Amino acid sequence: MSKLKNKVTVVTGGNSGIGLGIAEAFRNEGAIGAITGRNEATLDSAVKMLGENFIGIEGDVTKFDDLENIFRKTADKFGKIDALVVNAGGYVDGVPLASITEVTEENYDRYMEVNLKSVYFSVKKSLPYLNDGASVILIGSTAAHRAAPGMTIYGAAKAAVISLAKGLSLDLLPRKIRVNTLSPGSIDTPVFGKLVPEEHIKQAKQAWIDITPLGRQGLPSDIGKAAVFLASDDSAFILGTEILSDGGLTNINLMK
Repeated sequence: MSKLKNKVTVVTGGNSGIGLGIAEAFRNEGAIGAITGRNEATLDSAVKMLGENFIGIEGDVTKFDDLENIFRKTADKFGKIDALVVNAGGYVDGVPLASITEVTEENYDRYMEVNLKSVYFSVKKSLPYLNDGASVILIGSTAAHRAAPGMTIYGAAKAAVISLAKGLSLDLLPRKIRVNTLSPGSIDTPVFGKLVPEEHIKQAKQAWIDITPLGRQGLPSDIGKAAVFLASDDSAFILGTEILSDGGLTNINLMK
């Protein structure tokens, strides 16, 4: 209950899935702060679960005014920010994952806007509100390392996020702000319901389990515990790197 005691934190996309798992882990270690999301109902539900030390701020991370509002409101309520988790992103509603033969320019732009541009500017817009020595955690993905059908643009965006952590760490050295990437593998979240028909969800999850060396999907709490490490002083000498929390998916091949 003390690794992040009274540390002010912001988790974008913290209203569900991995983001909520991170916010819960932060709360369990004594953090305070804000979660963000675009869905008011899930945001309110998540804040109720997290308790009185967290607030919910509705906002779209692709909009600069919303980003400014998120960080200003958090700082006004709690003081300067000690840990920022840039989690918002992933599947774009209404924009299917597809092969290069089917992707339109609009599809490409939307995925890059949500999964790369918004990450960069989330960090940039947070800078006036971050404490010197703060920890910034970018959420990557094993898709940056392993090609999968329909995942080309998403994977490229996440590979760029991993690179951003290195460059931003260099940019922010004068303020001792550490930027690292946390890359999940297959995590059991509601996103599967957006990717495949309901009758195929179990089969899709099993396919990921079959290629994950630890033999299970990850849980949001698994990612949360890794994020606590990166946000805390335990990782004080870790800078510009990537932690894979993927059950061995990236580095261990189960093919026989």
